[in-house]
Amino acid sequence: MARYFNGKEVELLAPAGTFEIFKEVIEANCDAVYLGGPVLNMRMMRKGYNLSHAEMEEAVETAHGLGKKLYVTVNNLFSEADVEEARTYLRFLDRIGPDALIVQDMAVLSLIREMGVGLPVHASVMMNVHNLEMIRALGELGVTRTVLSREMDLAAAKLLHGLTGMELEYFVHGDMCSVHGANCYFSSHVFGMSSNRGKCMKPCRWDYRVKKDGRVYPAEYPLAVKDMYMYEHLPELIDSGITSFKIEGRMRDKDFMVMLVNAYGDAIDRYIDDPAGFDRALEAKLLYDNRKRDFSTGYAFGKPGLANINRRYEGTGKFYSTGKVFSTPTAERELSGKRVDELRQALVEAAASRMARRGADAGAGAVGVRVNNMEQARTALRHGADYLYLSGDVYEPDRPFTKRDILELGAAKGGTKLVLGLPRMMTELHFDQYDQLLIRGDRLPIDGILVTNLGALRRYRQAGYPLIGDTSLNIYNHVAAAQYAEWGLERIAVSQEMTLEHYASFVSGTDVPMEMVVHGTPALMYMEHDLYANADGAEPIAEEDNRFVPNRVLVLKTDQGENPVYRDQHGRCHLLMAKELNYLPLVPEIRALGVSVFRIEGATYRPEELGIILDAYRQALSGGGQHAAEAAGMLEPLYAGYTLGSLQFN
Repeated sequence: MARYFNGKEVELLAPAGTFEIFKEVIEANCDAVYLGGPVLNMRMMRKGYNLSHAEMEEAVETAHGLGKKLYVTVNNLFSEADVEEARTYLRFLDRIGPDALIVQDMAVLSLIREMGVGLPVHASVMMNVHNLEMIRALGELGVTRTVLSREMDLAAAKLLHGLTGMELEYFVHGDMCSVHGANCYFSSHVFGMSSNRGKCMKPCRWDYRVKKDGRVYPAEYPLAVKDMYMYEHLPELIDSGITSFKIEGRMRDKDFMVMLVNAYGDAIDRYIDDPAGFDRALEAKLLYDNRKRDFSTGYAFGKPGLANINRRYEGTGKFYSTGKVFSTPTAERELSGKRVDELRQALVEAAASRMARRGADAGAGAVGVRVNNMEQARTALRHGADYLYLSGDVYEPDRPFTKRDILELGAAKGGTKLVLGLPRMMTELHFDQYDQLLIRGDRLPIDGILVTNLGALRRYRQAGYPLIGDTSLNIYNHVAAAQYAEWGLERIAVSQEMTLEHYASFVSGTDVPMEMVVHGTPALMYMEHDLYANADGAEPIAEEDNRFVPNRVLVLKTDQGENPVYRDQHGRCHLLMAKELNYLPLVPEIRALGVSVFRIEGATYRPEELGIILDAYRQALSGGGQHAAEAAGMLEPLYAGYTLGSLQFN
C-alpha cells in the first residue's frame, strides 16, 4: 500500500520488536515496518526481542503479500569480529529481500559495494544527518533515504529536501534522547556498554542535581527528555517534505503499538481525504491517556528548552517491561595498577600480531593537544607540542579563535603542525563561515583541518589542506577506516569508546595512520539541550561549591561524583568525564601498535597544568617503559582522579 498527498508519498513506518508483535503491527494501518534480526542492531539488550532468521524471512513474505514494506536495522557500530559476521548476515538479507537496510556504520556501505548486495540503504538517525553536505555525501555513496537528526527542525528539513530531493525520514512519536545521535559515550566509559552498539545503560535517566555558582538547584532528571509527539502536526510534516513518519518503539508491547499505529494511520488518511476540514486532535486524548512519558514536539519547531524534559513515568529510567531501573549512578572506575598490567600485556600481544602482519612501523610518536584559547595555545608551542589543534567548539567564557589568532600562531608555530578544528555539528551558516576562511580567502598558515562530520569531509577535501578525522566520526573498524581514507583523511582518531578487545583487534588490522586521545576529560555527551537553563532564575535549594572545577562551570552531581558541563560558542553543552583519562603508563605499548599521535584534550586545563602534562607525554615518548613510569610520577590528578575510560573493559 502507499499513501500520497498532492503527489508526494507519505509513509507511516511502525516498529516491531518480536515476530508476534510484527504479525499484529503489519496488519495495522501502517505502510511499512522496521525490525531487527538476531545480530548487529541497536536493540540488543532485551532478552527475547529481535527476530530469528526464519522469522525474518517469513516477515518479508508477509509484508510483501500485504503490499507493504519491511526494513531491517543493521544499525550499530561494528567491531572487527562484527565485520566478518556482517558479511554472512548481508548475504542472508540479500537473499530474503527486505525493502531496505537501516545502517549507522560506514563499513556497511563498503561491504554492500564489495559484495554486490542489491538492497537499498537508509542512513540511521545514528548517523546524525544534520546538514546539506552530509545528505549529498550519503547520496553519492548510494544511500536512498536519510533519517534526520533528532535536533532537525521542520523548516530546515524542508530546505534540505528541496535542495537534494533525498527521501527524508523523521521520528514522529516515541522515546527520544537528549544527546546528538552517536555523540553519547557515557555508558561506554562507565560500564563498557556502548550506546552506539545497542547496549546503552541510560545514564541520561539518572536523578542528578545541578550545581552552579556555589548553589544547588532541584533539577530532577535534567537529561531525561519527553516522548516525541507529532500527532497533531501531520500537516506540517507533510508540507516539510518528510516521506516517512517514523514511530519509535521496538521495545514496546503489542497492544500499545497497534493502538498507536492505528491512531496515526487514521489521522493521515483523514488528512489526505479532507485536509481543509482535518481535526488535528481527534484521538489526541487516547494517545495522551496511554502515554509512557509526557509529550513534546522536540526540535520540530525550534529549540524546546526545559519544556522538553520529562520528570514523570519512565523518565525515571525504568525498563518498560519490568519496572526496574536501567542503572543507578555509577562512578567512573579508578585507574589501578593491576588493570594497567593486564592492559599492557594484552597490548603487547596485539602489537606482536600487527608486527607479524606488516613489520615494525612504530615511529617515535608525536604529542598533540586540543586547546580552547590563545594562552593554552602559546603554552603548547613553548612546550614543544607536535600538533596544535584549535577547537571548533570553544568553551565559554573563552571566545572562538579569530583569523588574527590563526595568523599569530602560524607565525610562531616553528616545527609544530597547526590544525584548525571544525565544529562538531555544522549548519549551513557554519559552512558559509568556513568556506570564506578555507576556500575563498587567502591561504591560512595551517597544516591541516580536524574534520568532525561527513559533510565537512565532502566540502573541504578539495580545499588543499591535509584532513584529519576526529573522534566524532566514530571509526570502529578497519573497513570504515579504509573508507574514510579513500575519501581523503590522512589520519583518523580512534573511537574513544573502544574496549580493550575491540581496540586491540582494530589497531592490529588497520593500515590507516592513527591518533588516539590519551589524556584529559573528553566530552561524554554533546547536546543542543542547554543544561545551564536549570540555573537561570531558579530558586536554589542549598549552597555548595564545585569540588574540581570553578563555580562558574555547571556541574551535574550524583552521590557518585560530579560531571562538569561546558557550554560552547554555539550554545551547545558538553558533559565531560568526572575523572581524567590517563594512558601515560601505556604509552610504549600504544606506540608499538602504530598509533602515531597521542592527543591531549587540553581545553579545561590551566596553561601551567597543560605544560606539565605535555612534558610528561613527551618524556614518555622519548624512551621505553622506564620513561613512561618516570613521566607518570610527574602528574597528579587535577580532577576527581584518573581512569582508563572504555579501554579498561574487555
